[in-house]
Amino acid sequence: MTTNLLDLDLEGMAAFCERLGEKRFRATQLFRWIHQRGASDFAQMSDLAKSLREKLAGCAHVAAPPILKEHVSHDGTIKWLFDVGGGNAIETVFIPEDDRGTLCISSQAGCAVGCRFCSTGHQGFSRNLTTGEIVAQLWWAEHQLRARLGTAERVISNVVMMGMGEPLQNYSALVPALRTMLDDHGYGLSRRRVTVSTSGVVPMMDRLGQDCPVALAVSLHAPNDALRDHLVPLNRKYPLQELLAACRRYLEHAPRDFITFEYCMLDGVNDRPEHARELIALVGPQAADGGVPCKFNLIPFNPFPASGLQRSPAAAVTAFARMLSDAGIVTTVRKTRGDDIDAACGQLAGDVQDRTRVHERMAKRRTITIKPAA
Repeated sequence: MTTNLLDLDLEGMAAFCERLGEKRFRATQLFRWIHQRGASDFAQMSDLAKSLREKLAGCAHVAAPPILKEHVSHDGTIKWLFDVGGGNAIETVFIPEDDRGTLCISSQAGCAVGCRFCSTGHQGFSRNLTTGEIVAQLWWAEHQLRARLGTAERVISNVVMMGMGEPLQNYSALVPALRTMLDDHGYGLSRRRVTVSTSGVVPMMDRLGQDCPVALAVSLHAPNDALRDHLVPLNRKYPLQELLAACRRYLEHAPRDFITFEYCMLDGVNDRPEHARELIALVGPQAADGGVPCKFNLIPFNPFPASGLQRSPAAAVTAFARMLSDAGIVTTVRKTRGDDIDAACGQLAGDVQDRTRVHERMAKRRTITIKPAA
């Protein structure tokens, strides 16, 4: 079996070349050919020695998973469905804007966290993606978009690990992928422009802060443990006070001086004035423990039948945002993009061979009555 070189960050590439009897600078050349130029044919890599190209042809390859489908939204958002084998398909979304191009990348085939409002979680979980499968989404999208636009300039300026899966539950594959994205010989992305989104895997948040600190987004979605236990089951293992303490520790290493809290607005569930007041007391500047330097991103819920939930009315979202802002918390309302192709936040579901009996667990949780905040 040959090695897919998309699985290797620069250090891994150097070790691979060393095993072939090659110097480190050859690894850098090879890395640039693959990631900066999008090359997959070793014969095209003209500044590599012929002997090395022949070695590579026999022991390595560069390939992304096959594309099953492409959907283009009326707003320019593009969603690709990648076939990762075993009956599993993952989704990747490109969101073009005037001042940036953002790629939303998946880290798992499915997700084991099972957040109540996320269609990926309702699909269940099959497996972690490899480093190469994570990087391939950026490699394929970047060079495909350059070819379509007829440009050699970078198209993707921002990467968000907000696709299918919980990135920090696939830590060993995630970190080399992040390093490839950040490497000046790879994609040269700023740490401020690469964001990992987590539902709150506290030990891995601490490790990421030490190993590869990038921007961090935390899926909060509730102001108290009772409600968050229901919406984000991982909260039962890492409750809010542990999660917020981890956020404060992460800020000691983070490239930004704030944590982004993602908050999906659910009608009658977490969108009332009392919920906003609880959030202010929990993380705001006037919180008893000093709160958490943060920005809130309020996300309009994208309904799907199995959730049993509804989107908060626009007036409720506006009032909620105003309360947070008036308390000194920077707050934005996410603009929904790609919802006509099911590419908006919470809609990515792909096609997953579930091995977690998620539908049984979801059915039990839907029978629980959520009590309003005091």
